[in-house]
Amino acid sequence: MTRKMTVLPNGLRVVTDSMDELDTVALGIWVGVGAMYEPAEMNGISHLLEHMAFKGTTSRTARQIAEEIENVGGYINACTSRETTSFYIKVLKEDTPLAVDILADILQNSTFDPEEFAREKTVVLQEISQSNDTPDDIVFDYFQECAFPDQPVGRPVLGSAETVQGISRETLDSYMKANYTPKRMVAAASGKINHEEFVRLIEKAFGSMTDREGLTALEAVYRGGEIRKNKPIEQVNLVLGFPGVSIFDDDYYTAHVLSTVFGGGMSSRLFQEIREKRGLVYSVYSFNAAATKGGLFGIYAGTGEEEAAELMPAVCDEILKIRQEPVSAAELARAKAQLKAGVLMSLEHPTARSEQNAGHLLNFGRLLEKEEILEKIAAVTEQDVQKLAQKIFSQEPTLASLGPVTRVMSYEAVAAALK
Repeated sequence: MTRKMTVLPNGLRVVTDSMDELDTVALGIWVGVGAMYEPAEMNGISHLLEHMAFKGTTSRTARQIAEEIENVGGYINACTSRETTSFYIKVLKEDTPLAVDILADILQNSTFDPEEFAREKTVVLQEISQSNDTPDDIVFDYFQECAFPDQPVGRPVLGSAETVQGISRETLDSYMKANYTPKRMVAAASGKINHEEFVRLIEKAFGSMTDREGLTALEAVYRGGEIRKNKPIEQVNLVLGFPGVSIFDDDYYTAHVLSTVFGGGMSSRLFQEIREKRGLVYSVYSFNAAATKGGLFGIYAGTGEEEAAELMPAVCDEILKIRQEPVSAAELARAKAQLKAGVLMSLEHPTARSEQNAGHLLNFGRLLEKEEILEKIAAVTEQDVQKLAQKIFSQEPTLASLGPVTRVMSYEAVAAALK
């Protein structure tokens, strides 16, 4: 077994995953707080904090942070989601102490310099504008907002121009101190790493942190409905979705199998019928977006204005088919093979292993075994898939469309077709 886990006295969890054949280490700090935890007026603060963590500490300037990592050929980045924020570095094995020191510095000693703060707000506002100008990206924010209106889970991770501009340095500092606490954090490393040495490095760097009572994520209450935005662009971007399952649900792996059969690749039903047979789209796929507070199951498609009228009836037909008849043994076997390969292939990459281990500890409080995951995938039956398809696709839909949408099937017609 290559994985080891230690809990520091202050509650911070440390996990390593040894890959002795490598000469590199992928390591990071994962924090269990993201956009789902933000009050409406602070929407986007988790993402803004992710940016500001790299903009200078009491001992390093923003340039020094970048140069110290790149001087040794390393790579540093961060990511914000609705449930987590992560800061990660990849370096040669001998530079692990430097990487830990930089992570500790940016997460405990950031100064939020006023000039850097103003400048980075402008950068984030440009990122928001870029997202708004990317139809196949922003349509998912519209979809999320429509599925969960007036709730943190329905708001964009980036926030809005208004909320980002309204966040002060003092608010950002208070948010970080309240929520970046040891019991909410996981230090994970994969690659050429010695567990005991890494624990010593993390304890020296983070052991003095104390716990506080931060924000909590609210329950996600699905509403559904339609959001339709007419915009003079070439493609119609559509997302049709339904309430899905949480990561704790017994049907979690069944939902992955269902998504793979329905729209998970070139051999999937949606791809074969909608693209290959009918030629209605360039891109079409389904997704299982499971989270701790519930989930969404949906379909994305990008099509032309003329083809839009035919697209939604065709998608509805495929939904009815998978709801009414069990998937074939061949489809089930193919989906399971794809999922199994995905699990095993991800284990070949140290960054993916670190992220997976941190996610297991944040979500489940334990490390899931590879064999456990593969057994649950293997146990899914044709009847399980059909039963879940009937459950998911019989619920109130959410429809988001962006582009020249005048020919898109009405929400009422979609809902009626799926009765």
